[in-house]
Amino acid sequence: MGASPVTGSLALVLHAHLPFVRHPAHDDFLEERWLFEVVVGCHVPLLWVLEGWERDGVPGGWTMSISPTLAAMLSDPLLRSRVGRHLERWERLARDEEERQTLRPAWQRVASFHRQRLARVRQTWEALGGDLLGAWRAWERAGRIHLMTCGATHALLSLLSELPWAMRAQVDTAVREHRRHFGCPPRGFWLPECAYAPAVEPALRGAGIEWTVLETHGLLGARPAPARGVLAPIRTPGGLTCFGRDPTSARQVWSRDVGYPGDPRYREFHRDVADDAEWSYVEPHAAGTGHRVPTGLKMHRVTGASGEKEPYDPDAALAAVGEHARHFVEARLRWLAGRADRGEPVGHGMPTSPAPLIVAPYDAELFGHWWMEGPAFIDAVAREARLRGLGLVSLADHPAWSRGAHVARPAASSWGEGGHLGVWLDASNAWMQRPLRSMNLRLARWLDAARQSGPAGRRAGDAAAMTRDRCLRQAAREWMLAWASDWPFLIRMNTARAYAESRFRSHVGRFDRLEAMAHGREGIDPSWLGMVEAEDNLFPEIDPASWLGRDEPEQGVGRPPHD
Repeated sequence: MGASPVTGSLALVLHAHLPFVRHPAHDDFLEERWLFEVVVGCHVPLLWVLEGWERDGVPGGWTMSISPTLAAMLSDPLLRSRVGRHLERWERLARDEEERQTLRPAWQRVASFHRQRLARVRQTWEALGGDLLGAWRAWERAGRIHLMTCGATHALLSLLSELPWAMRAQVDTAVREHRRHFGCPPRGFWLPECAYAPAVEPALRGAGIEWTVLETHGLLGARPAPARGVLAPIRTPGGLTCFGRDPTSARQVWSRDVGYPGDPRYREFHRDVADDAEWSYVEPHAAGTGHRVPTGLKMHRVTGASGEKEPYDPDAALAAVGEHARHFVEARLRWLAGRADRGEPVGHGMPTSPAPLIVAPYDAELFGHWWMEGPAFIDAVAREARLRGLGLVSLADHPAWSRGAHVARPAASSWGEGGHLGVWLDASNAWMQRPLRSMNLRLARWLDAARQSGPAGRRAGDAAAMTRDRCLRQAAREWMLAWASDWPFLIRMNTARAYAESRFRSHVGRFDRLEAMAHGREGIDPSWLGMVEAEDNLFPEIDPASWLGRDEPEQGVGRPPHD
């Protein structure tokens, strides 16, 4: 079957992010499994998709952001060793489950499926030497994907709008880390939580960022309004190209009511072996918590909203993938055809009138972790799109669009609930703002004092000055980690709330003590300082001395909190 004429393009955008979770003092820390699960469920299966496309000559690729915190974890030797250990444990559990279900053939087949799949993951992981970042780097160089970066610790840049130096800290550190990991500076930038405000733009452009992605209403609310809606990017007066999320593509995947992952044939994410097996069987996988926690081995299919869950059937799930991929591509083509019926161009055109681009951004973890069949869905979409003439492209394939793009000022926006920042400024997490604002003020003053002291105050051989510099660098890391959008989100959603609160308070407390030691209010504790540096060890090239510009010794630091 030959390909039909190209009528438009589809850009899949995968945002890969996790908060920095690393606890070297604990042999098995529960929240570190967030990393293990996305490696096993998401990243390795997505690599399989690209391998299949390369083997079969399937054109196209996707755009992918890898947040600096996730990159730090994926490159950390300790965490990589723990991924391998967890894989072995997980595969062993699948073998045990296969044996335990001997008298229940349908359930035994599910266990066998998982055992074989996990064995394949382990083989891929070992073949890579645990270097997932190297694999993503290789696929970018092969032209299959385009990598972009994100805020250093996924801080909401919109909440730092009055702090130019703080936004620069998040953006510049991210760009530096991207160059360190992938060998080249990023051209694209994923705004954490897709949250845009006009004040963010100077930090992006100053770091060499060319384009970003906005939530739908960020483009539709732009002034003047773009004639083509989200089917073409806009360019801000400052030269930043902004792509807008297609709402229908989002709804068909994310919606609780009509989203594909809710199909009864797919694997049920919320039901785990730990929910059903006897405690003695589950306890070795409980991370020392003393209670049932998910093992990651899930035997049921969605089945329905109520009643007993049935055993997972991989063949039925794969059939659903094919159906949903065809539906997804057909829906995109119908929409493009509808635009053509209204007289809008849908074929190849001049740079000032390009073929429509449908931008479909998602959290990468959806594909394979939450929705186990998600990578297979992406694979099937690409193969169906090839047959139907819908090109699968990366956003970086269209840099020339910005030259003829509609010039407009985007609206402030995010893809959070309600379209703005309510999730992160909720009554449940509002208490976090006071210590954050206090840290902003104190760090800005500390940075200004360090700048004024100059290199002479930190010359080689001055042990006290070098220790104060170590305190400042580590305090900058703790400040950035405290600003991570993950903590207020988890608190608001009441998911891992106790852990999120503990992490936030820990970073604030560490900042306070580092500041006290650096300024002589508390004696230097080399052992404690070394422990904190070893635990929160991300961003080895962090350079807080560069954050405060010469023209802003305390500009934008905000007012001190009221007593």
